[in-house]
Amino acid sequence: MNWFGLINALKRYDYSFFAIGLIIFIIGVLNLYSATHTSEYLQGLYKTQIMWFVLSLFVGVFLSFIRPKTIFKYAWPVYILSICMLTLVLFLGHRGMGARRWLFIGSFGFQPSEITKVVLVLVLGKWFTKKNIEGTLGMKGLVVPFIITIIPVVLIAMEPDLGTALILLLTFSVVAFYRNLQWKTISILAFLALISGYLMYNFGLEKYQKARIMTFLNPGEDTRGSGYNAIQSKIAIGSGRVLGKGLMKSSQASLQYLPEKHTDFVFSIFSEEHGFVGVLLIILLYTILLFRFLWVADSVPRIFDSVVMVGLMSIFFWHIFINMSMVMGIMPIVGLPLPYMSYGGSSLLTFGICCGIATSISNFRMTVSGNLDTSLPK
Repeated sequence: MNWFGLINALKRYDYSFFAIGLIIFIIGVLNLYSATHTSEYLQGLYKTQIMWFVLSLFVGVFLSFIRPKTIFKYAWPVYILSICMLTLVLFLGHRGMGARRWLFIGSFGFQPSEITKVVLVLVLGKWFTKKNIEGTLGMKGLVVPFIITIIPVVLIAMEPDLGTALILLLTFSVVAFYRNLQWKTISILAFLALISGYLMYNFGLEKYQKARIMTFLNPGEDTRGSGYNAIQSKIAIGSGRVLGKGLMKSSQASLQYLPEKHTDFVFSIFSEEHGFVGVLLIILLYTILLFRFLWVADSVPRIFDSVVMVGLMSIFFWHIFINMSMVMGIMPIVGLPLPYMSYGGSSLLTFGICCGIATSISNFRMTVSGNLDTSLPK
């Protein structure tokens, strides 16, 4: 074993992504225990969450030692595999709560749509590397990456899982904007988005999905039905005030007023127990993590690395922004987890993979000798 090489690798290892993720997870699993300890059916979820986090950490650390050029090489094969799994879900996926989103291998279940978020970023990074467009990016330059994006979007929307489909579209938008998108093209895309939204609302959404939008506009219209979750969530957040009620003292959780308190609405319970000060702490940790992605994206010499870092940052950002916004009542309720805080193995695995790839890119920015690694196109 080359101990000198191992020591040097550990010296230049970027621990920041996993360290920040670990801090948020510890806060999150304590919050999960607090939210579920009074529920007969949810009491043991925090143990499962810890097991999934350990698995995600192992996978992430493993990926962190793989060179970006290897990730670059296998981006397309992994994308094709992802599309195959998404197609398989529509026919053989486990049905629950009116949707097919899970594939099971024995007792092990996972959501292919979660991993697709990362896969899409890798393929877009590879395409923009191979098609290094000089100057601004117009509509013509968006055709292929849009097709790459829309295929998994349609398959995921058919499950249906509009929240994840939305994340893919938003991630594509951020990456395209980062690649110097023309303002004329931005205007055209915004107009097309409005038309698509109108058509989707009138012809593509189910009744319960339309109800969520109407509830967002007027939650008081059906306080015991479609508006119940939004109202109870805002009550929980508001009752936390400045310092909160304290750990395991959430009335919304203990009295079972707030459904999905372990998944979509964990931030509501956290806000009630830890107040404005606790919320500021969590937002600060997330902000540090997001800026770490951007710092590495700005410091790498290769297009692939920078696009992937921005894309991974986008995945985290939109999950954080949309989840916090919906529980505060400023966006319609969408089933998106809060990174490292919401219960869910597939989402934990996805965020672990994101941190692993980000760490790999950061680790291999420079070779051990300090020279630039030129193994990928620039």
